[in-house]
Amino acid sequence: MAKARMLASPAAGGPFFRTGLFAMGFMGNASLAGRKTGFRSDVGAQEPRRTTVVEGVTLAYTDSGGPGFIIICLHAIGHGARDFEDLTRRAFDYRVIALDFPGQGNSGNDSQPASGTRYARLLDGFMDNLKIHSAVLLGNSIGGATAVRYAYMHPERAQALVLCDSGGLQPSSAVGRVFVGAFVQFFAAGRRGASWYQWAFDKYYQRVLIKEPAQQQRERIVRSAYETAPSLEQAWKSFGRPEENLNPILPEIQCPVLIAWAKNDFVVPLKGTQSAFQRFPNHRLEVFDGGHAAFLEDPDRFEQSLRRFLKESVR
Repeated sequence: MAKARMLASPAAGGPFFRTGLFAMGFMGNASLAGRKTGFRSDVGAQEPRRTTVVEGVTLAYTDSGGPGFIIICLHAIGHGARDFEDLTRRAFDYRVIALDFPGQGNSGNDSQPASGTRYARLLDGFMDNLKIHSAVLLGNSIGGATAVRYAYMHPERAQALVLCDSGGLQPSSAVGRVFVGAFVQFFAAGRRGASWYQWAFDKYYQRVLIKEPAQQQRERIVRSAYETAPSLEQAWKSFGRPEENLNPILPEIQCPVLIAWAKNDFVVPLKGTQSAFQRFPNHRLEVFDGGHAAFLEDPDRFEQSLRRFLKESVR
C-alpha cells in the first residue's frame, strides 16, 4: 500500500516519486515468455490501416483521405495512432494521417533506438513514400519533439506545428537528469519483465491521462505495458542526451506554432516549459484540461482551437 500511495499521491511528481521509481527500477525480474502479447496492436492504427517501409521499418498508419489540410499526427512514446481516432472523425474535412512509431501499435521494430531525431528521419521517408510535399505536423510528447526537429531539418515541408505537451523543450538541469534517470530505470524494469511493473504503470498512467474521454485508450496503453517498455526505455534515455534538447533550434522554426498544453501535466509541467515557448518566432499558447494530451482529454475545445488556428494561421 505504501507504493500505491506514493505513485498516486498529488506530490507524485516530486522527489519521493522520483526516488520510488528509481528504486523500483532495480527490483524484480521475471520471464516474459509466458505473458500474452498483441496488446499494442489495439493502441495503434486500426483497420483499414495501411503500411509503408522506411529504412527497413514497416510503419503502420491510417489515412482519412479528406480534402482539406494534410495533418500528420505523431503520438507519444508507448501510444499509437489510435490516440487520434476521435480527432480523425471530428476533422472529416481534413486529410488526417496518423502513424505508429516503430515497436508500437502495428508497426515493426527498428534496428535503431527511439528518439525524436530518429523519428524525424523516419517521418521524412514516410512523407516521401506518400508523396506528401508539406503538411501540418501535430505531435504529442516525443511526437512533438519529432515535429520540431523535422521543421528545423525541412522548413519547406512543415506548414505549421501543433505541439501537445511536447518533449525536448525543458531546460537542462541536474534535477531534470535525475527525473529522466528514474524513468529510465522504471521502464527498464518493464523491459526485464518485473512482476509489479504493469500495476505500477497503471498507477503512473492514471496521472498521465486523467480525463474521462481518454479512459479507453489509457486502458489499452496499460495493457500493452510490457510490450512497449523497450521503446519507453530507449526514448527516455534519449531525453537525457544534450543533442535532443530543442531549445537551441527553436528560434529557427519559422512556421506558425500552436502550443496546446494540458494544465495538469506532471511529466512536462507547463510552468517549467513556458520559457521555451517564447523562443518560437510565431506561436500561440492555449491551455486545456488534462494530464498530457489535450486532443484526447479535452476533445471539444481542442477541435475548436485547431480549426481556428488552421483558419487564421495556415495558407
